[in-house]
Formats: sequence, C-alpha cells, structure tokens
Amino acid sequence: MPIQSLVFRGQPALALSLPAGDRAVVALHGAQLLSWVTADGIERIYLSPGALFDGKSPIRGGVPVCWPQFNQRGPLPKHGFARNMPWQAMPGDDGPLLLALHDDEATRAFWPHAFRLRLAVALAPRQLRVTLDVTNTDPAPMSFALALHSYLRVDDIAQVRLEGLQGANRWDSLRDDRHVEMADALRFDAEFDSVYAAPAEPLRLVQPSGTLQIAQSASCTETVVWNPAAALSARLADMPDDGYRHMLCVEAACIDENVLLEPGAQWQAWQQLTVL
Repeated sequence: MPIQSLVFRGQPALALSLPAGDRAVVALHGAQLLSWVTADGIERIYLSPGALFDGKSPIRGGVPVCWPQFNQRGPLPKHGFARNMPWQAMPGDDGPLLLALHDDEATRAFWPHAFRLRLAVALAPRQLRVTLDVTNTDPAPMSFALALHSYLRVDDIAQVRLEGLQGANRWDSLRDDRHVEMADALRFDAEFDSVYAAPAEPLRLVQPSGTLQIAQSASCTETVVWNPAAALSARLADMPDDGYRHMLCVEAACIDENVLLEPGAQWQAWQQLTVL
C-alpha cells in the first residue's frame, strides 16, 4: 500500500491507496482523516467546503482526534489539543499509515503529562479503520477522555436512518434528559446531539445509496451522534448553511468516565467503517 506525501488545501498531508482505487487522505495537522474514497469513486467522509486549513484552527469535518478532553468537559480548549497539533509521519511504505504525537513544550503549555500517541489509518477494500494508541510515558498516572469525531458523508440527512441503538441508555444533551432509546432506528429532522452507551454490535447507517457498518472498540464505552440541523449549521462560520444535510457524526468515544492510565501503560481505541 503506497503512501504518498501531498499538499491538501495548502497543508501537508499523506495519502494511502489500494490497487483497486480505495484511498484515504490524512492531514499532519491533528492527524485528521480528511477523505476516504472507496473503489467505486464515492467519498464516504464529510469535509466542510468552509473548513479552515491554516495550520492553527480545528478542521471542520473528517475525523478529528478529540484528546485528552471531550468538548468543554474540563479546563482545556474544546476537544483538547491533539487535533490542533502538528503530528509526525512515521516511516513505512507497507501497512497502515502511521502518525505520532508526543509531549513537548507546546503540549505542556496545556497539560503537564508526558505521553505518546500513535494514530494508524488502515485500508482494506470497502473498509477503513482508524486506531489511536495512547502510552503514558509520565512517572505519574494520567486521566483523559477520547472521541474519534467522525463526520460521515450522507446524500441527504432526511433520507438517512441509523440502526442499532435501540435499548441503549441515552443522554440527550439538548434537553439534558436521560432515558433508554426506544426507536428501532434514528431519523434526523431536527438538531440531534446525544451520547449513547455503546452497543456490543455494530451500527448501520442506511440510506438509499447503500449501507455503512460502524464498529468501535470495546474501550470506547460511548457512541456520540450529532447533526447540527439548519439553525446551528447557519451559525457555524466554517460550514455551509446547508452543510448539515450532507453529514452525520457517529463518534467512537470514551467520555462519561475518563481513562486512568498508569505509568508505562498503553490504551487503544478504534473505529471501523465498512461499506456493505
């Protein structure tokens, strides 16, 4: 699987390709997956046309790595700092595309811990897996949250349903309401922002053009589902007013209880997307 260096909207990136035509592109800024095109030529990841590519700002779309904090649940900048740091490409022409981030003066300005992150992007025909490995290189335990904040591209949000969350505990953040999800499939006709206890079986994102299976590691104890709908989409400066119609975030997350990682220990999380 050849890995190619390229410039994507003015920023350095890497591309991983399969002989059949499947291709993934990852920015060095934030180790953020920007694109996944399957061999049939269909883009499976949503990237906002208005996303900022200045090497400093968060990139709207793709798969941001939210670490070591989710959203504003803590003292760090929103979604932590990993998505806003320059990562280093790791050598290797075969196998997954690898990027690394470790503590330095810039990270210690936000967070006092020594750590090592490794992000791996692996391709197979009609399948993508994003894996994050966290190693505690600090002499003290460290605590963190994580979300692989995947923006999945959809043809039209009005024609989408997400299956597999029936019976899961749900926290609706818009209403601050906790209940068990009763619907056999989620549909999206208004703003949606909920955290679910992750089910054991993969989810299915179903639309007229096909079905995407979404699996995540057991270490990710929550699944976050988000669509901003029209009003919020119009307020987001880096997203078109109708951007909400073409995306749905389904995130592999560990956010309700932080991971406590002992010195020298390693923790892994992944999300896998498969076109059925």
